[in-house]
Amino acid sequence: MRIVFMGTPDFAAMSLERLYTDGYDVAGVFTQPDKARKRGMKVSYSPVKETALAHGTPVFQPSSLRETEVHAQLAALRCDLIVVVAYGKLLPCEILSIPPLGCVNIHASLLPKYRGAAPVQWAVLSGEKETGVTAIYMSKELDSGDILLAKRTGIKDEETAAELYDRLSTLGAQLLSETAAAISRGETVRAPQIEAEATYAPSLTKDMSPIDWNKTAFEIQCAVRGLTPWPVATASVGGCVLRVFSVDIEANESDKMPGEVISAGQQGIKIACADAAVVIKELQAPGGRRMHAADYLRGHALLVQNA
Repeated sequence: MRIVFMGTPDFAAMSLERLYTDGYDVAGVFTQPDKARKRGMKVSYSPVKETALAHGTPVFQPSSLRETEVHAQLAALRCDLIVVVAYGKLLPCEILSIPPLGCVNIHASLLPKYRGAAPVQWAVLSGEKETGVTAIYMSKELDSGDILLAKRTGIKDEETAAELYDRLSTLGAQLLSETAAAISRGETVRAPQIEAEATYAPSLTKDMSPIDWNKTAFEIQCAVRGLTPWPVATASVGGCVLRVFSVDIEANESDKMPGEVISAGQQGIKIACADAAVVIKELQAPGGRRMHAADYLRGHALLVQNA
């Protein structure tokens, strides 16, 4: 089976590598244009591009998929199937109709829940106990095509979006392997999504970072986990805006109001919230490095006002 692959980040690169391992003929790879990344703003390749070049596969990086030139390039590749994994672009109908076996997407949620750009993060932000990956036939509507296969996994109590993302990238590659094999054998079964159960996972923004201390401790902990590694939760403590990477939940036996510091010491910075207290365990000050709260407090004493 001859496949064209479309994807960009590490999550997609693992799926592409699995196609090579399984022996498929990868005719071409489409990925986002090169961008200036990290310090020095040096132009670097996407993980998918690096994987494709390592295997000698032609790489295409169009800024738009609506150009007739792109459609001609795809048609010339004579693929049987297009596989899309975290590409970052919507496929127009003209492309969806090119491969005889259709276009398949591996999405990092249990569809129809969390359609959209940030399904991993929103599953954590929402306090879900389970998520997974879903293989669908692509349609013109976002993440709404018929389901082929899915794999489920539990979300650990303290797991961050970054940690879950890594696990799902492995699970997604396994799902793609099973899906491609089923398609090649002609053994796929299509199950329409239930629209009434659909939810959406829009892109995250920096406006989501400040912790709302009027929320419950569980909601705050989910926010801290779900916003890691980006944009990261923040808290204004002692006149300094700290980036917060991990928290614990404890009872609030004081009469402190939400947002007020209860204590600060070896255990961390304990702050009152709507129903309990949250203890900041790991943080980063402006211009500093990520560290345990106890280490930060050795050089930044906090004055805790008595009620």
